[in-house]
Amino acid sequence: MLPYSGSVSLVSSFLFPPLQFVPPPNRSDWLCVVTPSVRRVTRSSDWSKSRRFPTGLAHSPAEDSLKMAASLRCFLRSGKKAVSALGQREFHRSAPAAAQVTVRDALNQAMDEELERDERVFLLGEEVAQYDGAYKVSRGLWKKYGDKRIIDTPISEAGLRPICEFMTFNFSMQAIDQVINSAAKTCYMSAGLQAVPIVFRGPNGASAGVAAQHSQCFAAWYAHCPGLKVVSPWNSEDAKGLLKSSIRDDNPVVFLENELLYGVPFEMSEEAQSKDFTIPIGKAKVERAGSHITLVSHSRYVGHCLDAAAVLAKEGIECEVINLRTIRPMDVESIEASVMKTNHLVTVEGGWPQFGVGAEICARIMEGSAFNYLDSPVTRVTGVDIPMPYAKILEDHSLPQIKDIIFSVKKTLNV
Repeated sequence: MLPYSGSVSLVSSFLFPPLQFVPPPNRSDWLCVVTPSVRRVTRSSDWSKSRRFPTGLAHSPAEDSLKMAASLRCFLRSGKKAVSALGQREFHRSAPAAAQVTVRDALNQAMDEELERDERVFLLGEEVAQYDGAYKVSRGLWKKYGDKRIIDTPISEAGLRPICEFMTFNFSMQAIDQVINSAAKTCYMSAGLQAVPIVFRGPNGASAGVAAQHSQCFAAWYAHCPGLKVVSPWNSEDAKGLLKSSIRDDNPVVFLENELLYGVPFEMSEEAQSKDFTIPIGKAKVERAGSHITLVSHSRYVGHCLDAAAVLAKEGIECEVINLRTIRPMDVESIEASVMKTNHLVTVEGGWPQFGVGAEICARIMEGSAFNYLDSPVTRVTGVDIPMPYAKILEDHSLPQIKDIIFSVKKTLNV
């Protein structure tokens, strides 16, 4: 028990219930002490000796109330300086740490923030409202924004900015006439008078164990069509920043996500967590700098390229990894700049090889100024040119693996 000294520990009154405040007998400079079973006071003038007052000491209820109030005032007065000093203490503040955010949550944040920012934005698609979307990307939006803005209906409204979710882009083939012949061409055919600000989004490419009809990559399909913008994000920052830009764009945007990335957490910077964060459409990103060879990819296979680059770095081969982010318009300038530095190029994608994204990159490099900087032919790593098998082992052999990228890099470098 402590004598009164202008400060007091605030802890003991919270740790030992049931507690009672007991006033000192006749001294105003004593600290009122709280104990569960014994009323104990200690004189400030006689610290080494404690005097015990049995719990059976008789007090009337009125006396107890008055003494308790006096004790509380004493307790608060003595603790005021300590609390004030604690509030004035300065603590070291470290820089905010990057948060782990899944791709699913990043997409959800992007839509939520844009729905909040612009009342013309709304979401519709199969099961996007009460069911929260087939992959829970639209989770919580219907409860927050209601039936008027989160809708399970076909698109027929004009003057608004809809987001249309496909449960999988394989189902978009049922609506491809509207996507290609209506959305992509309306602005051109109206001489620029009628914009079509719509986002078609959903999982694209191979998932796992869903066989031939649900495993196609539509990046090359839609990127072939003028009038569309085609976006293919890899990590959570890509997903959020590019989706926000797509929603704000006045052109129809095909936004190709990947089902296998929905539950993968990626670090998201403090800047990316801002409501104002966007990533410009049509701009690639160098995910890893290197000097020996350039790897260009999009979506899930950017991660494969980074893993392959880490393995090759142990063997002294430094790979520069470019995340395309956007398929149309393609950032050819960033690819050319990298090729002029490394003099070698490998493209990686999950789609089929014929007329694919990698084939377009090869043609653009050959036709441009970077061609004269190549020390060897460009190599493509793609999905196998067959319908996707159902068997797991055959499925794995039908898609690019990290070992395939490593093999192609060494082949291109002739090592």
